[in-house]
Amino acid sequence: MKANMAARFRLYPSQVQAERLTAWSHTCRAVWNIALAQRIWAYKSAQRATVRSVEQCSGLTEARKEHAWLRDLPAQCAQQVLRQLDTAYDNFWNPTHPAGFPQFKRKYHRQGVTFPGQAVQVRKVSRRMAQVKLPKLGWVWFRLSRQLGGAVRNATVSRDGLGWHISFGIHQPEPAQRPVNTGAAVGLDVGIACSVFVSDEGTERQRPDTLTPGERARLRGLEQRKARQLKYAKKHNGGKYSNRLRKTIAAIAAVKARQARRRTDWNHKLTTDLAKNHGLIAVEDLKVSNMLRSAKGTAEKPGRNVKQKSGLNRSIADQGWFEIRRQLGYKTKRCGGELVAVPASGSSQTCSKCLTHDPESREGCGRLFACVHCGHTEHADRNAAHIILARAFSAAGRKPTTVWEAGTAASGRGSSQSTRSPHGQGTRTGSRLREPSSNVTAAWQRGIARRQAGEDVKAPEPDQPQVASISWSAFCSCSVTVRS
Repeated sequence: MKANMAARFRLYPSQVQAERLTAWSHTCRAVWNIALAQRIWAYKSAQRATVRSVEQCSGLTEARKEHAWLRDLPAQCAQQVLRQLDTAYDNFWNPTHPAGFPQFKRKYHRQGVTFPGQAVQVRKVSRRMAQVKLPKLGWVWFRLSRQLGGAVRNATVSRDGLGWHISFGIHQPEPAQRPVNTGAAVGLDVGIACSVFVSDEGTERQRPDTLTPGERARLRGLEQRKARQLKYAKKHNGGKYSNRLRKTIAAIAAVKARQARRRTDWNHKLTTDLAKNHGLIAVEDLKVSNMLRSAKGTAEKPGRNVKQKSGLNRSIADQGWFEIRRQLGYKTKRCGGELVAVPASGSSQTCSKCLTHDPESREGCGRLFACVHCGHTEHADRNAAHIILARAFSAAGRKPTTVWEAGTAASGRGSSQSTRSPHGQGTRTGSRLREPSSNVTAAWQRGIARRQAGEDVKAPEPDQPQVASISWSAFCSCSVTVRS
């Protein structure tokens, strides 16, 4: 039985347990780096030999007899690292998976130790507290914020800027009969100025700012202090970090971890609400990784507007477009719904009334859509949400004449949601994403002038469906270098 869901809890280890978990996380990193170096060496020097975890586990057993730092780590944890490396290689060789080649981990890479399910025990102590028994560590307290709800298949202990956490991989049995969600179909348009716009709602769902003004000022001050301390360390200490610099880095990590937690919380509340109340959710098939590429170019061909593009990349990453789609993927299946990804080309420039595509209907990056052919005016993101829903119906074989008939008229929802921020919060003052200077009348008159001049009107775009023997001792002999 494989884990089909995960649950994350706050872990409260003692000081001795925390120090040992930190040492184990560095050992796991060293095992990853050594195993990856072995595989690269075998592929390059042994006629492209492929090494898997089965061969490396036998060598790992021999290395544990020679090195005390490797022997202190539970054997199951080291074996889990090798299996994770197998998965990384499988994802790299899978043409449909976006993963790249496995990389070496640095010292302050995400710290974590993974235990198999049969090696851990969980017991409930009170209504909100429980304990987990880990090999060579004993019972460790964690906050039981929700019930596990299934059999534990694995457990991963990790650390971020706010402390230690434990994530359980849980297997929940599939229901005998798959639920069917009879909710209305909606289109979902994600953006930056407007976080999310649902086609059957009159207002956007705007995510609140993830940092308060005081926290934002504190983060700016900490980053400036870090820059000064780094400059001093390079000039006077040969680049060696001081204790004060490490404290500054830890304080920055705590602020950013709190920001990431708030962002994840809002995304989960949004996707859960949508998956429970809608039978079909249509989203754009966005290639977010391609959209986040830098525009700096090369030395021969430098890019243009690099700073503006980097700011746009940060805003896209902050909104979490890919994470919203990923969460909707498994939550709609769990709730009996369906997620449909449609092509994103031209959705913001196509009218939801006459289905005519014209770039002049959407000037700049304003929030107003004014069709120059039929005169229809609407919030630009809501119009795009209707177009996304229409394309989803077309891909399913249903072609409504207008999106209004398919989406808005079929749904009775439109009330305020818990994921929408209060009025005035979460807005970006001074943004260039505001209303265009031209009004609706001017746009309508331009369309009339084009038709009188005999210019061709663009028709709506058609919808597109969518081994060698390797000694561990030779690599572990430089354990000081690998673990530092």
